[in-house]
Amino acid sequence: MKPKIILQTDFPKLKLVKKGKVRDIYDVGQYYLIVSTDRLSAFDVIMSQGIPNKGKVLTKISEFWFGLTKNIISNHLITTRVAEFPSQCHEYSEDLEGRSMLVKKATIFPVECIVRGYISGSGWNDYQKTGKISGFTLPNGLVESEILPQPIFTPSTKAEIGVHDENISSAEAEKIIGKEAFKKIESAALSIYQIASELALTKGIIIADTKMEFGLYNDEIILVDEVLTPDSSRFWPLNNYQKGRAQESYDKQFVRDYLLSINFNKQPPPPILPEEIIEKTGDKYLEALYKLTGEKIL
Repeated sequence: MKPKIILQTDFPKLKLVKKGKVRDIYDVGQYYLIVSTDRLSAFDVIMSQGIPNKGKVLTKISEFWFGLTKNIISNHLITTRVAEFPSQCHEYSEDLEGRSMLVKKATIFPVECIVRGYISGSGWNDYQKTGKISGFTLPNGLVESEILPQPIFTPSTKAEIGVHDENISSAEAEKIIGKEAFKKIESAALSIYQIASELALTKGIIIADTKMEFGLYNDEIILVDEVLTPDSSRFWPLNNYQKGRAQESYDKQFVRDYLLSINFNKQPPPPILPEEIIEKTGDKYLEALYKLTGEKIL
């Protein structure tokens, strides 16, 4: 039986406070309820079709990393067990099961916190133009996808849906969130990346870079949102890695490649995706989950 694909949530008795590219956030009193749908965005356009099991994969991988990194910095996760959610959630348990998190109500810092261990994406584009990423001067002669001498913390602006984030310098980020908060977040993000990337390598996955979010809860800086998933990170298969070119990845690569092949103009409305592309993409998410955690979604 094919898994149910959830593109939109509809919980009339819960208070919807935000709808993101993938996640819907509800206010359930003392906590927020974050529901990961199967929506997929590519080139900042939300596709009209979903990827089977995607929301469940993102939730399980985030839960895995929240558990492994809680000694570095506290995080917002209370529970993923629907039975432990507030009672008003229970009638929606069929849709919530496996794809939702009850979390602390943190105030989010308005900066994307990116750690790069390899040079790719917007960082590669910036380096080609300036020899720098977010103010960091890098060695001459680096090639695409090459490992950096050491991981770097490169913040960016936090843009609205449909608008690209812009890489900014550490000094600019400090002006936005304050020097003390910036230093704590930078240290935590680099430590999380170090532990996660080393573990992932033993599972055959390179985490090339990752985007994290932090927030303030009871005057304490904590890790929030999702963490180290194929949506927030570049996961590359170690056995196919070769510097000097773009890499295969464990995320929406098949979708991006298809959209490029039909010369998609990167503006809504999205085209209809072939079923084969949807299935291949879903399989990649499941493979990433299994390789990292040993878990399967039945």
